[in-house]
Amino acid sequence: MTTSHTLSDFADLLDDAPPEPTPPGPAGKIVALSFLGVILLLLAGSGGYVWWASTAALPAPTVTSQAPAVAPGAASSVPMPATGAALLRVEGGDAFLGPDAANLFASTGGDDARSIASVAKLITALVVLDAHPLASADDPGPTISFTKADTDLYDQFYVQDAVVARMPDGTRMSQHDALATMLLPSAANYAVALARWGFGSEGAYVQAARAWLSANGLTNTRIVDATGLDSRNTSTPSDLLALARLAAANPAVAAIAATGSIDVPGPGYVTNTNDLLGTLGITGLKTGNLGDGTFNLLFTSRLDVGVGTPLQITGVRMGGETHDSTDDDVRRMLQGVADGFHDVAVGTVGDTVGSISTPWGAKASLVLTQTSEVRTWSDTPIAVDLKTTTPQNYADGEVVGSVSWTAGPRSTSSSVKISGAIEEPTLWWRLTHPGELG
Repeated sequence: MTTSHTLSDFADLLDDAPPEPTPPGPAGKIVALSFLGVILLLLAGSGGYVWWASTAALPAPTVTSQAPAVAPGAASSVPMPATGAALLRVEGGDAFLGPDAANLFASTGGDDARSIASVAKLITALVVLDAHPLASADDPGPTISFTKADTDLYDQFYVQDAVVARMPDGTRMSQHDALATMLLPSAANYAVALARWGFGSEGAYVQAARAWLSANGLTNTRIVDATGLDSRNTSTPSDLLALARLAAANPAVAAIAATGSIDVPGPGYVTNTNDLLGTLGITGLKTGNLGDGTFNLLFTSRLDVGVGTPLQITGVRMGGETHDSTDDDVRRMLQGVADGFHDVAVGTVGDTVGSISTPWGAKASLVLTQTSEVRTWSDTPIAVDLKTTTPQNYADGEVVGSVSWTAGPRSTSSSVKISGAIEEPTLWWRLTHPGELG
C-alpha cells in the first residue's frame, strides 16, 4: 500500500509561476542567483519529505469481529403413552444424550409388575438354549421327534383360542426350527412341546426357568408356564429390558426374532407377529397379549439418526389397548427419538462476521466463505469460536480466519475472507498525517 512521487512532480509547479524581474547589472545577477539557490534548497527539502511520505509504511487497518450467536435447535419431545407403562434405553449416543441414556432414557407408568403374556416365550427359548445351546445363529441343532402327547397340544390350545401352529403326528424338525415356530407366530403348543423336550415336563421347565431368572438377576419376573397364557406370568419394564439384552446377545434368538417369516415342514409357512420389523430400525424381539388392555411389545432397534453408528435402543411397551395401538405407541416413541436429532443452520455464505477499517477511511467486510450446519440433539447449546489473523495483502477474497460451531460432540466450520478492496490513501492524506506513517 505505497505510492511513489518524485521531485519532478513539484518542479512542474514552477513552470506555471510568473517570471521574476531581472535586476539590472551585476548586483541584480547576484540577487537572482541567491534567490534561485534558496528556492532550490527549499525544493530539495520538500522533495525529500514528499518522497518519504509517499513511500512510508502505512498503519495497519483495524480488524473487528464478532462471533455470531446461534440459537439451539428445538427441544426434543419423545411422546410416551398415557396409559400402561413404557421404558426406553439408548446406547451408543452418550456424547449426545448423556451417560444416563443407557440406563434410563425415557419412561412412563412406573416399574410395577404386569402380565407379560407371550413375551414369556422369549424366556422359554433362552432357558431351553441355556440347557441345549446352539453353536451359531444358523446351527440347526439336534432333531426333535415330537410325541403323540405333543401333537395333542394343538387341539388343547386351539379350544382355548390360543395361537397354535400345525404339528402333524410324527413331526420331526430341528431345534432351531422348533424355536422359530414357537417365537414367530407365538405358537403355544410348540412352547410346551419344547419345554417338555428340554426338561422332561412343563413343571420341570418352570423350575429351571425360575433358577435361570434368579441367576440372571431378573428377580422381579415370575414364570408359571411356558406359554405366557397364565396372567400370573409377570415382569417389570426394567426386568424386561434386561431380558431384551440377554435375548439380543443370543445369536440364535436374535436371528429368529429378526426374521419376518419361515417355511418349515410340518407347521408350514409361519409369520412373525411383530409387525414393526424393519420400521425405524426395529430388529425384534417379541409381542405378547392377553387381550383386555394387555398388549405388550419388547423391542430392539438400530436407529439411524444421522450421527454415524446407529443408536442401539431397547424398549418395552406394556399394557397397550390393542395390538395396533401398541405398535403406534412404539412407532411414536422411536420417531420422537429420531426427530430429536436435527441439523441446525449456523452460517450462510456471505454472512458478515466482522470488518476492516483504515485510518484513511477505507472499509471492507469479513464474511463467511460457506454455508454450514451442525447435527445436534434437542436444544443442545451451540458454542461459537471466531479466530482472525492479520491480513497480509488486505485484498478482496483474502482468507483471514475461521469460525467453528460446536454442539455436543459435533463441530463444523467456515473460513472467513475479506469482501471488498481496501483502497490506497491519497497523497494528500499521506502528506498531512506524518505521525501515522511508519
